[in-house]
Amino acid sequence: MKDNEPTLESLDDYDTLKGSKKRVVWSVILIGLLIGIIFVVVKSYYGGVNDSISVQEAIGKVPVK
Repeated sequence: MKDNEPTLESLDDYDTLKGSKKRVVWSVILIGLLIGIIFVVVKSYYGGVNDSISVQEAIGKVPVK
């Protein structure tokens, strides 16, 4: 039984992307990089958590039924 799914060899633009497909691929890559840069800038600006409450309690014995 032959599958109806396309193979890489049967695709017209397997080796090279042309036209609108190339623009779509590059725009997705650039948008991903921009989102990553925005996250890095926001994380470096707001930094870590300075107002966290430290908890010093330790569990000595866990109750078991």
